[in-house]
Amino acid sequence: MREIKALLPYAKPFKWWILLATFCMILVTSMNLAGPWAIRSLIATVTEGVEGQAGIEQVTFLALLVIGIYVIRAVSRFGTEYISHYAAWNMLENIRHYLYGHLQRLSLRFYSDKQTGELMSRVINDTRNFEVLLAHAIPTVVVNGVMFIGVSLILFYMNVTLALYTLIPIPFLAWLVLKFSKISRPRFRKAQERIGEVNALLQDNFSGIREIKAFTKEESVSKSTAKTLGLYTRAILDALRLSNAFHPGIEFVSSIGTVIVIFFGGRLALQGEVPLEDLVAFFLYLNIFYQPIAALGRINEGLQQALGSAERVVEVLTEKPEITDNPGAVELDNIKGSVEFRNVSFQYVNDIPVLKNISFKAQPGQTLALVGATGVGKTTVASLIPRFYDPDEGEILIDGMDIKKLTLKSLRGQVSLVSQDVFLFNGTVWENILYGNPRAKKEDVIKAARLANAHIFICSLENGYETKIGERGVKLSGGQKQRISIARAILKDAPILILDEATSSVDTETEKLIQDALNRLKRNKTAIVIAHRLSTVEDADQIIVLQEGEIVEKGRHRELLKAKGLYARLCRVQSPTSTMTG
Repeated sequence: MREIKALLPYAKPFKWWILLATFCMILVTSMNLAGPWAIRSLIATVTEGVEGQAGIEQVTFLALLVIGIYVIRAVSRFGTEYISHYAAWNMLENIRHYLYGHLQRLSLRFYSDKQTGELMSRVINDTRNFEVLLAHAIPTVVVNGVMFIGVSLILFYMNVTLALYTLIPIPFLAWLVLKFSKISRPRFRKAQERIGEVNALLQDNFSGIREIKAFTKEESVSKSTAKTLGLYTRAILDALRLSNAFHPGIEFVSSIGTVIVIFFGGRLALQGEVPLEDLVAFFLYLNIFYQPIAALGRINEGLQQALGSAERVVEVLTEKPEITDNPGAVELDNIKGSVEFRNVSFQYVNDIPVLKNISFKAQPGQTLALVGATGVGKTTVASLIPRFYDPDEGEILIDGMDIKKLTLKSLRGQVSLVSQDVFLFNGTVWENILYGNPRAKKEDVIKAARLANAHIFICSLENGYETKIGERGVKLSGGQKQRISIARAILKDAPILILDEATSSVDTETEKLIQDALNRLKRNKTAIVIAHRLSTVEDADQIIVLQEGEIVEKGRHRELLKAKGLYARLCRVQSPTSTMTG
Protein backbone atom coordinates (compact mmCIF):
# COMPACT_ATOMS: atom_id res chain seq x y z
CA MET A 1 0.00 0.00 0.00
CA ARG A 2 2.93 2.37 0.66
CA GLU A 3 3.92 2.24 -3.01
CA ILE A 4 0.35 2.67 -4.30
CA LYS A 5 -0.19 5.58 -1.88
CA ALA A 6 2.95 7.25 -3.19
CA LEU A 7 1.61 7.04 -6.77
CA LEU A 8 -1.91 8.35 -6.06
CA PRO A 9 -1.01 12.09 -6.22
CA TYR A 10 0.13 11.63 -9.83
CA ALA A 11 -3.25 10.13 -10.79
CA LYS A 12 -5.24 13.00 -9.24
CA PRO A 13 -5.13 15.31 -12.34
CA PHE A 14 -6.78 12.51 -14.35
CA LYS A 15 -9.43 11.51 -11.83
CA TRP A 16 -12.32 12.37 -14.19
CA TRP A 17 -10.79 10.28 -16.96
CA ILE A 18 -10.34 7.44 -14.48
CA LEU A 19 -13.96 7.78 -13.35
CA LEU A 20 -15.14 7.74 -16.99
CA ALA A 21 -13.04 4.63 -17.65
CA THR A 22 -14.54 3.05 -14.51
CA PHE A 23 -18.06 3.82 -15.76
CA CYS A 24 -17.22 2.14 -19.08
CA MET A 25 -15.87 -0.86 -17.16
CA ILE A 26 -19.11 -1.18 -15.21
CA LEU A 27 -21.06 -1.03 -18.49
CA VAL A 28 -18.92 -3.82 -19.93
CA THR A 29 -19.51 -5.89 -16.80
CA SER A 30 -23.27 -5.25 -16.90
CA MET A 31 -23.47 -6.36 -20.53
CA ASN A 32 -21.48 -9.50 -19.73
CA LEU A 33 -23.99 -10.31 -17.00
CA ALA A 34 -27.00 -9.57 -19.24
CA GLY A 35 -25.95 -12.00 -22.00
CA PRO A 36 -26.47 -15.29 -20.10
CA TRP A 37 -29.78 -13.99 -18.70
CA ALA A 38 -31.04 -13.43 -22.26
CA ILE A 39 -30.08 -17.01 -23.15
CA ARG A 40 -31.87 -18.23 -19.99
CA SER A 41 -34.98 -16.34 -21.13
CA LEU A 42 -34.74 -17.96 -24.58
CA ILE A 43 -34.55 -21.46 -23.07
CA ALA A 44 -37.48 -20.64 -20.77
CA THR A 45 -39.52 -19.52 -23.80
CA VAL A 46 -38.80 -22.78 -25.60
CA THR A 47 -39.34 -25.08 -22.60
CA GLU A 48 -42.55 -23.31 -21.60
CA GLY A 49 -43.85 -23.96 -25.13
CA VAL A 50 -44.77 -20.39 -26.10
CA GLU A 51 -46.16 -20.84 -29.60
CA GLY A 52 -47.31 -18.81 -32.59
CA GLN A 53 -46.73 -15.13 -33.09
CA ALA A 54 -46.08 -14.47 -29.40
CA GLY A 55 -43.20 -16.94 -29.36
CA ILE A 56 -41.67 -15.47 -32.56
CA GLU A 57 -41.97 -11.92 -31.18
CA GLN A 58 -40.31 -12.94 -27.92
CA VAL A 59 -37.43 -14.66 -29.75
CA THR A 60 -37.03 -11.64 -32.05
CA PHE A 61 -36.99 -9.31 -29.05
CA LEU A 62 -34.33 -11.44 -27.35
CA ALA A 63 -32.20 -11.44 -30.54
CA LEU A 64 -32.41 -7.64 -30.81
CA LEU A 65 -31.69 -7.33 -27.11
CA VAL A 66 -28.53 -9.44 -27.47
CA ILE A 67 -27.41 -7.31 -30.47
CA GLY A 68 -27.88 -4.20 -28.31
CA ILE A 69 -25.93 -5.83 -25.49
CA TYR A 70 -23.02 -6.65 -27.83
CA VAL A 71 -22.98 -3.12 -29.34
CA ILE A 72 -22.96 -1.42 -25.92
CA ARG A 73 -20.29 -3.85 -24.71
CA ALA A 74 -18.06 -3.16 -27.74
CA VAL A 75 -18.33 0.63 -27.37
CA SER A 76 -17.80 0.43 -23.61
CA ARG A 77 -14.79 -1.86 -24.02
CA PHE A 78 -13.20 0.65 -26.41
CA GLY A 79 -13.86 3.39 -23.83
CA THR A 80 -12.37 1.26 -21.09
CA GLU A 81 -9.21 0.40 -23.03
CA TYR A 82 -8.48 3.81 -24.57
CA ILE A 83 -9.45 6.04 -21.65
CA SER A 84 -7.57 3.95 -19.09
CA HIS A 85 -4.48 3.98 -21.32
CA TYR A 86 -4.86 7.72 -21.89
CA ALA A 87 -4.91 8.34 -18.13
CA ALA A 88 -2.10 5.84 -17.52
CA TRP A 89 0.35 7.28 -20.05
CA ASN A 90 -0.31 10.85 -18.99
CA MET A 91 0.18 9.86 -15.36
CA LEU A 92 3.38 8.12 -16.41
CA GLU A 93 4.58 11.34 -18.04
CA ASN A 94 3.92 13.22 -14.79
CA ILE A 95 5.77 10.64 -12.70
CA ARG A 96 8.77 10.60 -15.02
CA HIS A 97 8.91 14.38 -15.10
CA TYR A 98 8.70 14.64 -11.31
CA LEU A 99 11.21 11.80 -10.83
CA TYR A 100 13.69 13.48 -13.15
CA GLY A 101 13.17 16.80 -11.39
CA HIS A 102 13.71 15.12 -8.02
CA LEU A 103 16.91 13.45 -9.25
CA GLN A 104 18.08 16.80 -10.56
CA ARG A 105 17.56 18.36 -7.13
CA LEU A 106 19.61 15.71 -5.35
CA SER A 107 23.13 16.68 -4.35
CA LEU A 108 26.28 15.56 -6.14
CA ARG A 109 27.15 13.24 -3.26
CA PHE A 110 24.11 11.10 -4.21
CA TYR A 111 25.61 10.54 -7.69
CA SER A 112 29.06 9.62 -6.45
CA ASP A 113 28.22 5.89 -6.23
CA LYS A 114 25.38 5.72 -8.79
CA GLN A 115 25.61 4.56 -12.40
CA THR A 116 23.92 6.66 -15.05
CA GLY A 117 22.34 3.66 -16.77
CA GLU A 118 20.89 2.38 -13.50
CA LEU A 119 19.24 5.75 -12.79
CA MET A 120 17.93 5.83 -16.37
CA SER A 121 16.40 2.40 -15.77
CA ARG A 122 14.49 3.75 -12.78
CA VAL A 123 13.15 6.70 -14.76
CA ILE A 124 12.20 4.70 -17.88
CA ASN A 125 11.89 0.95 -17.20
CA ASP A 126 10.59 0.98 -13.64
CA THR A 127 8.02 3.70 -14.29
CA ARG A 128 6.92 1.86 -17.46
CA ASN A 129 5.46 -0.83 -15.24
CA PHE A 130 3.14 1.72 -13.61
CA GLU A 131 1.17 1.76 -16.87
CA VAL A 132 0.31 -1.88 -16.17
CA LEU A 133 -0.94 -0.82 -12.76
CA LEU A 134 -3.27 1.93 -13.95
CA ALA A 135 -4.30 0.74 -17.42
CA HIS A 136 -4.56 -2.98 -16.69
CA ALA A 137 -4.43 -3.94 -13.01
CA ILE A 138 -6.86 -1.35 -11.65
CA PRO A 139 -9.44 -1.80 -14.47
CA THR A 140 -9.21 -5.56 -14.00
CA VAL A 141 -9.80 -5.24 -10.26
CA VAL A 142 -12.80 -2.90 -10.80
CA VAL A 143 -14.41 -4.93 -13.60
CA ASN A 144 -13.94 -8.27 -11.94
CA GLY A 145 -14.92 -7.01 -8.51
CA VAL A 146 -18.23 -5.72 -9.87
CA MET A 147 -18.65 -8.91 -11.91
CA PHE A 148 -18.04 -11.14 -8.89
CA ILE A 149 -20.66 -9.29 -6.82
CA GLY A 150 -23.16 -9.25 -9.71
CA VAL A 151 -22.81 -12.95 -10.53
CA SER A 152 -23.03 -13.89 -6.84
CA LEU A 153 -26.35 -12.05 -6.52
CA ILE A 154 -27.72 -13.71 -9.68
CA LEU A 155 -26.61 -17.21 -8.59
CA PHE A 156 -28.17 -16.83 -5.14
CA TYR A 157 -31.33 -15.44 -6.76
CA MET A 158 -31.65 -18.57 -8.96
CA ASN A 159 -30.80 -21.20 -6.33
CA VAL A 160 -29.34 -20.60 -2.89
CA THR A 161 -28.25 -24.23 -2.29
CA LEU A 162 -26.36 -24.52 -5.57
CA ALA A 163 -24.84 -21.07 -5.12
CA LEU A 164 -23.43 -22.09 -1.73
CA TYR A 165 -21.76 -25.13 -3.32
CA THR A 166 -20.01 -22.83 -5.84
CA LEU A 167 -18.31 -20.98 -2.96
CA ILE A 168 -16.30 -24.04 -1.88
CA PRO A 169 -13.21 -23.31 -4.07
CA ILE A 170 -13.12 -19.57 -3.19
CA PRO A 171 -10.94 -19.83 -0.01
CA PHE A 172 -8.38 -21.96 -1.90
CA LEU A 173 -8.28 -19.43 -4.79
CA ALA A 174 -7.83 -16.53 -2.37
CA TRP A 175 -5.02 -18.38 -0.58
CA LEU A 176 -3.23 -19.01 -3.92
CA VAL A 177 -3.44 -15.33 -4.92
CA LEU A 178 -2.11 -14.10 -1.55
CA LYS A 179 0.68 -16.68 -1.52
CA PHE A 180 1.75 -15.74 -5.03
CA SER A 181 1.75 -12.03 -4.17
CA LYS A 182 3.99 -12.60 -1.17
CA ILE A 183 6.69 -14.64 -2.86
CA SER A 184 6.63 -13.15 -6.38
CA ARG A 185 7.27 -9.46 -5.72
CA PRO A 186 10.88 -9.89 -4.46
CA ARG A 187 11.63 -11.93 -7.60
CA PHE A 188 10.22 -9.27 -9.92
CA ARG A 189 12.10 -6.58 -8.00
CA LYS A 190 15.31 -8.57 -8.47
CA ALA A 191 14.57 -8.76 -12.21
CA GLN A 192 14.13 -4.96 -12.32
CA GLU A 193 17.45 -4.51 -10.51
CA ARG A 194 19.11 -6.77 -13.06
CA ILE A 195 17.72 -4.80 -16.02
CA GLY A 196 19.04 -1.67 -14.28
CA GLU A 197 22.49 -3.29 -14.20
CA VAL A 198 22.19 -4.13 -17.91
CA ASN A 199 21.33 -0.50 -18.72
CA ALA A 200 24.21 0.77 -16.59
CA LEU A 201 26.69 -1.57 -18.27
CA LEU A 202 25.52 -0.72 -21.78
CA GLN A 203 25.69 2.99 -21.02
CA ASP A 204 29.28 2.59 -19.78
CA ASN A 205 30.25 0.49 -22.79
CA PHE A 206 28.79 2.88 -25.36
CA SER A 207 30.35 5.90 -23.61
CA GLY A 208 33.73 4.14 -23.52
CA ILE A 209 33.63 2.56 -26.98
CA ARG A 210 36.82 4.41 -28.02
CA GLU A 211 38.74 2.95 -25.08
CA ILE A 212 37.29 -0.51 -25.69
CA LYS A 213 38.58 -0.43 -29.26
CA ALA A 214 41.91 1.21 -28.35
CA PHE A 215 42.71 -1.52 -25.81
CA THR A 216 41.21 -4.30 -27.99
CA LYS A 217 38.82 -5.28 -25.19
CA GLU A 218 35.89 -6.10 -27.47
CA GLU A 219 35.92 -9.81 -26.61
CA SER A 220 36.25 -9.44 -22.83
CA VAL A 221 33.66 -6.63 -22.70
CA SER A 222 31.32 -8.74 -24.82
CA LYS A 223 31.72 -11.63 -22.36
CA SER A 224 31.02 -9.43 -19.33
CA THR A 225 27.96 -8.00 -21.11
CA ALA A 226 26.76 -11.51 -21.91
CA LYS A 227 27.20 -12.45 -18.25
CA THR A 228 25.11 -9.47 -17.08
CA LEU A 229 22.43 -10.22 -19.68
CA GLY A 230 22.42 -13.81 -18.47
CA LEU A 231 21.85 -12.72 -14.87
CA TYR A 232 18.84 -10.69 -15.98
CA THR A 233 17.46 -13.59 -18.03
CA ARG A 234 17.77 -15.96 -15.09
CA ALA A 235 16.15 -13.44 -12.73
CA ILE A 236 13.13 -12.85 -14.97
CA LEU A 237 12.77 -16.58 -15.71
CA ASP A 238 12.84 -17.29 -11.98
CA ALA A 239 9.92 -14.88 -11.53
CA LEU A 240 8.07 -16.21 -14.59
CA ARG A 241 8.52 -19.84 -13.52
CA LEU A 242 6.57 -19.08 -10.37
CA SER A 243 4.01 -17.15 -12.37
CA ASN A 244 3.57 -19.90 -14.94
CA ALA A 245 2.99 -22.45 -12.17
CA PHE A 246 0.48 -20.14 -10.52
CA HIS A 247 -1.87 -19.67 -13.49
CA PRO A 248 -2.57 -23.40 -14.07
CA GLY A 249 -3.13 -23.75 -10.34
CA ILE A 250 -5.79 -21.03 -10.44
CA GLU A 251 -7.48 -22.64 -13.45
CA PHE A 252 -7.45 -26.09 -11.82
CA VAL A 253 -9.04 -24.88 -8.57
CA SER A 254 -11.62 -22.91 -10.59
CA SER A 255 -12.52 -26.01 -12.58
CA ILE A 256 -13.34 -27.81 -9.32
CA GLY A 257 -16.33 -25.48 -9.04
CA THR A 258 -17.64 -26.69 -12.40
CA VAL A 259 -17.33 -30.30 -11.22
CA ILE A 260 -19.28 -29.43 -8.04
CA VAL A 261 -22.14 -27.85 -10.04
CA ILE A 262 -22.25 -30.81 -12.43
CA PHE A 263 -22.47 -33.23 -9.51
CA PHE A 264 -24.95 -31.36 -7.30
CA GLY A 265 -26.76 -29.37 -9.99
CA GLY A 266 -27.36 -32.47 -12.11
CA ARG A 267 -28.94 -34.25 -9.14
CA LEU A 268 -31.16 -31.27 -8.31
CA ALA A 269 -32.28 -31.02 -11.96
CA LEU A 270 -33.11 -34.74 -12.11
CA GLN A 271 -35.17 -34.32 -8.95
CA GLY A 272 -37.01 -31.40 -10.55
CA GLU A 273 -35.74 -28.90 -7.97
CA VAL A 274 -33.85 -26.81 -10.57
CA PRO A 275 -35.45 -25.88 -13.95
CA LEU A 276 -33.40 -26.64 -17.09
CA GLU A 277 -33.04 -22.96 -18.01
CA ASP A 278 -31.66 -22.21 -14.53
CA LEU A 279 -29.15 -25.06 -14.77
CA VAL A 280 -27.91 -23.84 -18.19
CA ALA A 281 -27.75 -20.25 -16.93
CA PHE A 282 -25.93 -21.48 -13.82
CA PHE A 283 -23.19 -23.04 -15.97
CA LEU A 284 -22.92 -19.86 -18.07
CA TYR A 285 -22.68 -17.66 -14.98
CA LEU A 286 -20.34 -20.09 -13.28
CA ASN A 287 -17.75 -19.46 -15.96
CA ILE A 288 -18.08 -15.74 -15.21
CA PHE A 289 -18.15 -16.36 -11.44
CA TYR A 290 -14.62 -17.81 -11.25
CA GLN A 291 -13.32 -15.52 -13.99
CA PRO A 292 -12.67 -12.55 -11.64
CA ILE A 293 -10.35 -14.55 -9.39
CA ALA A 294 -8.62 -16.16 -12.38
CA ALA A 295 -8.26 -12.71 -13.98
CA LEU A 296 -6.84 -11.29 -10.75
CA GLY A 297 -4.38 -14.15 -10.75
CA ARG A 298 -3.32 -13.33 -14.31
CA ILE A 299 -2.97 -9.61 -13.65
CA ASN A 300 -1.16 -10.29 -10.39
CA GLU A 301 2.04 -10.97 -12.29
CA GLY A 302 1.97 -7.50 -13.82
CA LEU A 303 0.81 -6.03 -10.53
CA GLN A 304 3.69 -7.54 -8.57
CA GLN A 305 6.12 -6.42 -11.26
CA ALA A 306 4.68 -2.89 -11.07
CA LEU A 307 4.86 -2.87 -7.26
CA GLY A 308 8.43 -4.18 -7.37
CA SER A 309 9.29 -1.28 -9.70
CA ALA A 310 7.37 1.14 -7.48
CA GLU A 311 9.57 0.14 -4.53
CA ARG A 312 12.65 1.15 -6.54
CA VAL A 313 11.11 4.46 -7.63
CA VAL A 314 9.84 5.31 -4.13
CA GLU A 315 13.34 4.52 -2.87
CA VAL A 316 14.66 7.37 -5.04
CA LEU A 317 11.78 9.70 -4.20
CA THR A 318 12.47 9.31 -0.48
CA GLU A 319 16.07 10.48 -0.98
CA LYS A 320 16.44 13.98 0.42
CA PRO A 321 18.65 16.61 -1.24
CA GLU A 322 21.69 17.24 0.93
CA ILE A 323 22.07 20.80 -0.38
CA THR A 324 18.91 22.93 -0.27
CA ASP A 325 17.84 26.51 0.29
CA ASN A 326 17.87 27.15 4.01
CA PRO A 327 14.83 28.88 5.63
CA GLY A 328 14.97 32.61 4.99
CA ALA A 329 17.57 32.29 2.20
CA VAL A 330 18.05 35.57 0.31
CA GLU A 331 18.75 36.35 -3.33
CA LEU A 332 22.31 37.25 -4.29
CA ASP A 333 22.57 40.01 -6.89
CA ASN A 334 24.91 42.77 -8.07
CA ILE A 335 27.87 41.47 -6.08
CA LYS A 336 31.45 42.72 -6.12
CA GLY A 337 32.78 39.15 -6.05
CA SER A 338 34.98 38.67 -3.00
CA VAL A 339 35.32 35.02 -1.97
CA GLU A 340 36.46 34.04 1.52
CA PHE A 341 37.07 30.67 3.21
CA ARG A 342 37.13 30.71 7.02
CA ASN A 343 38.53 27.62 8.72
CA VAL A 344 36.91 25.27 6.22
CA SER A 345 37.23 21.50 6.66
CA PHE A 346 35.62 18.87 4.45
CA GLN A 347 35.52 15.12 3.89
CA TYR A 348 33.70 13.00 1.31
CA VAL A 349 34.01 9.87 3.44
CA ASN A 350 33.96 9.80 7.22
CA ASP A 351 37.39 9.99 8.87
CA ILE A 352 39.16 10.70 5.56
CA PRO A 353 39.66 14.50 5.56
CA VAL A 354 40.15 16.22 2.19
CA LEU A 355 40.44 19.82 3.42
CA LYS A 356 41.74 20.83 6.86
CA ASN A 357 41.11 24.27 8.31
CA ILE A 358 41.43 26.18 5.01
CA SER A 359 41.33 30.00 5.17
CA PHE A 360 41.93 32.53 2.38
CA LYS A 361 40.31 35.52 0.72
CA ALA A 362 40.11 36.41 -2.96
CA GLN A 363 39.47 40.11 -3.47
CA PRO A 364 37.01 41.34 -6.14
CA GLY A 365 38.58 41.40 -9.59
CA GLN A 366 41.68 39.47 -8.49
CA THR A 367 42.99 36.08 -9.59
CA LEU A 368 43.68 33.48 -6.91
CA ALA A 369 45.46 30.29 -7.97
CA LEU A 370 45.30 26.93 -6.21
CA VAL A 371 48.29 24.68 -6.85
CA GLY A 372 49.57 21.41 -5.50
CA ALA A 373 49.90 17.74 -6.34
CA THR A 374 46.95 15.70 -7.58
CA GLY A 375 44.44 14.84 -4.85
CA VAL A 376 45.29 17.62 -2.39
CA GLY A 377 41.78 19.16 -2.54
CA LYS A 378 42.04 21.86 -5.23
CA THR A 379 38.88 20.79 -7.10
CA THR A 380 37.08 20.29 -3.79
CA VAL A 381 37.70 23.96 -2.95
CA ALA A 382 36.17 24.89 -6.31
CA SER A 383 33.16 22.61 -5.71
CA LEU A 384 32.40 24.19 -2.34
CA ILE A 385 32.00 27.73 -3.72
CA PRO A 386 28.76 27.05 -5.70
CA ARG A 387 27.60 24.70 -2.89
CA PHE A 388 27.87 21.45 -4.80
CA TYR A 389 28.83 20.27 -1.30
CA ASP A 390 28.70 21.92 2.12
CA PRO A 391 31.79 22.08 4.37
CA ASP A 392 31.78 20.00 7.52
CA GLU A 393 33.27 22.92 9.45
CA GLY A 394 33.85 26.60 8.80
CA GLU A 395 32.22 29.18 6.56
CA ILE A 396 32.42 30.29 2.94
CA LEU A 397 31.47 33.89 2.27
CA ILE A 398 30.76 35.93 -0.85
CA ASP A 399 30.88 39.68 -0.28
CA GLY A 400 30.82 38.87 3.43
CA MET A 401 27.61 36.78 3.22
CA ASP A 402 27.59 33.12 4.26
CA ILE A 403 26.66 31.19 1.11
CA LYS A 404 24.38 28.91 3.19
CA LYS A 405 22.12 31.93 3.70
CA LEU A 406 21.77 32.49 -0.05
CA THR A 407 19.40 30.79 -2.49
CA LEU A 408 21.14 28.14 -4.57
CA LYS A 409 19.84 29.56 -7.85
CA SER A 410 21.09 33.08 -7.18
CA LEU A 411 24.44 31.81 -5.80
CA ARG A 412 25.17 29.60 -8.79
CA GLY A 413 24.00 32.37 -11.10
CA GLN A 414 26.99 34.42 -9.87
CA VAL A 415 29.53 31.68 -10.58
CA SER A 416 30.89 30.44 -13.92
CA LEU A 417 32.81 27.18 -14.12
CA VAL A 418 35.22 26.10 -16.85
CA SER A 419 36.69 22.69 -16.13
CA GLN A 420 39.19 20.33 -17.68
CA ASP A 421 36.47 17.74 -18.29
CA VAL A 422 34.21 19.77 -20.59
CA PHE A 423 30.66 18.50 -21.00
CA LEU A 424 28.83 19.49 -24.17
CA PHE A 425 25.28 18.44 -24.95
CA ASN A 426 24.23 16.48 -28.03
CA GLY A 427 22.98 19.52 -29.93
CA THR A 428 24.35 22.32 -32.08
CA VAL A 429 27.33 24.56 -31.33
CA TRP A 430 24.86 27.43 -31.05
CA GLU A 431 22.73 25.63 -28.44
CA ASN A 432 25.78 24.74 -26.35
CA ILE A 433 27.07 28.32 -26.22
CA LEU A 434 23.56 29.65 -25.58
CA TYR A 435 23.44 27.39 -22.49
CA GLY A 436 25.35 30.16 -20.70
CA ASN A 437 22.49 32.60 -21.23
CA PRO A 438 19.36 31.35 -23.04
CA ARG A 439 18.11 34.94 -23.49
CA ALA A 440 21.24 36.16 -25.28
CA LYS A 441 20.97 37.73 -28.74
CA LYS A 442 22.69 36.38 -31.85
CA GLU A 443 25.36 39.06 -31.85
CA ASP A 444 26.15 38.30 -28.17
CA VAL A 445 26.70 34.60 -28.94
CA ILE A 446 29.03 35.41 -31.84
CA LYS A 447 30.88 38.00 -29.73
CA ALA A 448 31.38 35.40 -26.97
CA ALA A 449 32.70 32.91 -29.54
CA ARG A 450 35.15 35.52 -30.90
CA LEU A 451 36.40 36.35 -27.40
CA ALA A 452 36.89 32.62 -26.78
CA ASN A 453 38.92 32.26 -30.00
CA ALA A 454 36.24 29.85 -31.23
CA HIS A 455 34.51 31.80 -34.03
CA ILE A 456 36.98 30.89 -36.78
CA PHE A 457 36.92 27.13 -36.21
CA ILE A 458 33.13 27.20 -35.73
CA CYS A 459 32.68 28.89 -39.13
CA SER A 460 34.87 26.19 -40.71
CA LEU A 461 32.50 23.44 -39.50
CA GLU A 462 30.07 21.90 -42.00
CA ASN A 463 27.07 23.91 -40.82
CA GLY A 464 28.83 26.57 -38.78
CA TYR A 465 27.03 27.38 -35.55
CA GLU A 466 24.23 24.95 -36.50
CA THR A 467 26.61 21.97 -36.66
CA LYS A 468 25.52 19.00 -34.52
CA ILE A 469 28.48 18.12 -32.32
CA GLY A 470 27.38 14.63 -31.16
CA GLU A 471 27.16 13.19 -27.66
CA ARG A 472 29.60 14.96 -25.30
CA GLY A 473 30.93 16.91 -28.32
CA VAL A 474 32.52 13.80 -29.82
CA LYS A 475 32.92 15.49 -33.24
CA LEU A 476 35.18 18.21 -31.80
CA SER A 477 38.75 18.17 -30.56
CA GLY A 478 39.58 18.76 -26.91
CA GLY A 479 40.72 22.33 -27.58
CA GLN A 480 37.58 23.12 -29.60
CA LYS A 481 35.34 21.80 -26.84
CA GLN A 482 37.26 23.86 -24.29
CA ARG A 483 36.83 27.07 -26.29
CA ILE A 484 33.08 26.48 -26.65
CA SER A 485 32.98 26.00 -22.89
CA ILE A 486 34.79 29.33 -22.44
CA ALA A 487 32.36 31.03 -24.85
CA ARG A 488 29.53 29.65 -22.74
CA ALA A 489 31.12 31.14 -19.60
CA ILE A 490 31.70 34.49 -21.33
CA LEU A 491 28.03 34.60 -22.29
CA LYS A 492 27.01 33.88 -18.69
CA ASP A 493 29.21 36.78 -17.57
CA ALA A 494 29.19 35.83 -13.87
CA PRO A 495 31.35 37.93 -11.50
CA ILE A 496 33.03 34.85 -9.97
CA LEU A 497 34.94 32.55 -12.31
CA ILE A 498 36.32 29.09 -11.49
CA LEU A 499 38.89 27.64 -13.90
CA ASP A 500 39.60 24.01 -13.06
CA GLU A 501 42.77 23.02 -14.98
CA ALA A 502 41.19 24.39 -18.16
CA THR A 503 44.36 24.05 -20.27
CA SER A 504 45.90 20.85 -18.91
CA SER A 505 44.99 18.45 -21.74
CA VAL A 506 45.71 20.40 -24.94
CA ASP A 507 48.73 21.05 -27.12
CA THR A 508 50.91 24.16 -26.79
CA GLU A 509 49.37 26.04 -29.73
CA THR A 510 45.81 25.37 -28.55
CA GLU A 511 46.84 26.22 -24.99
CA LYS A 512 47.93 29.68 -26.20
CA LEU A 513 44.54 30.23 -27.84
CA ILE A 514 42.71 29.02 -24.74
CA GLN A 515 44.92 31.03 -22.37
CA ASP A 516 44.35 34.15 -24.44
CA ALA A 517 40.57 33.52 -24.25
CA LEU A 518 40.78 32.89 -20.50
CA ASN A 519 42.65 36.15 -19.95
CA ARG A 520 39.77 37.98 -21.67
CA LEU A 521 37.26 36.00 -19.63
CA LYS A 522 39.00 36.86 -16.32
CA ARG A 523 38.85 40.61 -16.91
CA ASN A 524 37.06 42.37 -14.02
CA LYS A 525 36.16 39.04 -12.45
CA THR A 526 37.20 37.25 -9.29
CA ALA A 527 38.97 34.20 -10.72
CA ILE A 528 39.74 31.03 -8.78
CA VAL A 529 42.24 29.15 -10.94
CA ILE A 530 43.19 25.52 -10.35
CA ALA A 531 46.51 25.13 -12.10
CA HIS A 532 48.26 22.09 -13.43
CA ARG A 533 50.78 24.02 -15.51
CA LEU A 534 52.24 26.53 -13.10
CA SER A 535 53.39 28.78 -15.94
CA THR A 536 49.72 29.75 -16.39
CA VAL A 537 49.44 31.30 -12.90
CA GLU A 538 52.64 33.33 -12.69
CA ASP A 539 50.62 36.55 -12.93
CA ALA A 540 48.06 35.55 -10.27
CA ASP A 541 47.47 38.10 -7.51
CA GLN A 542 47.68 35.32 -4.92
CA ILE A 543 48.88 31.72 -5.14
CA ILE A 544 47.84 29.18 -2.52
CA VAL A 545 49.82 25.96 -2.26
CA LEU A 546 48.00 22.92 -0.88
CA GLN A 547 49.52 19.78 0.54
CA GLU A 548 47.49 16.94 2.07
CA GLY A 549 44.44 19.19 2.34
CA GLU A 550 46.23 22.05 4.13
CA ILE A 551 47.58 25.40 3.02
CA VAL A 552 51.37 25.27 3.29
CA GLU A 553 52.27 28.45 1.35
CA LYS A 554 50.64 31.71 0.23
CA GLY A 555 51.97 34.56 -1.87
CA ARG A 556 52.77 35.78 -5.37
CA HIS A 557 54.88 33.87 -7.86
CA ARG A 558 58.21 35.64 -7.18
CA GLU A 559 57.70 35.57 -3.40
CA LEU A 560 57.09 31.84 -3.39
CA LEU A 561 60.10 31.17 -5.60
CA LYS A 562 62.31 33.10 -3.19
CA ALA A 563 60.88 31.12 -0.25
CA LYS A 564 62.26 27.94 -1.93
CA GLY A 565 59.44 25.83 -0.53
CA LEU A 566 57.01 23.38 -2.14
CA TYR A 567 55.94 25.83 -4.88
CA ALA A 568 59.53 26.41 -5.93
CA ARG A 569 60.11 22.65 -6.09
CA LEU A 570 56.99 22.15 -8.22
CA CYS A 571 58.13 24.90 -10.60
CA ARG A 572 61.61 23.38 -10.82
CA VAL A 573 60.15 19.96 -11.71
CA GLN A 574 57.99 21.46 -14.48
CA SER A 575 60.44 24.01 -15.92
CA PRO A 576 63.95 24.51 -14.52
CA THR A 577 64.56 27.40 -16.94
CA SER A 578 61.43 29.22 -15.80
CA THR A 579 62.52 28.88 -12.18
CA MET A 580 65.97 30.27 -12.90
CA THR A 581 64.63 33.32 -14.73
CA GLY A 582 61.85 33.82 -12.19
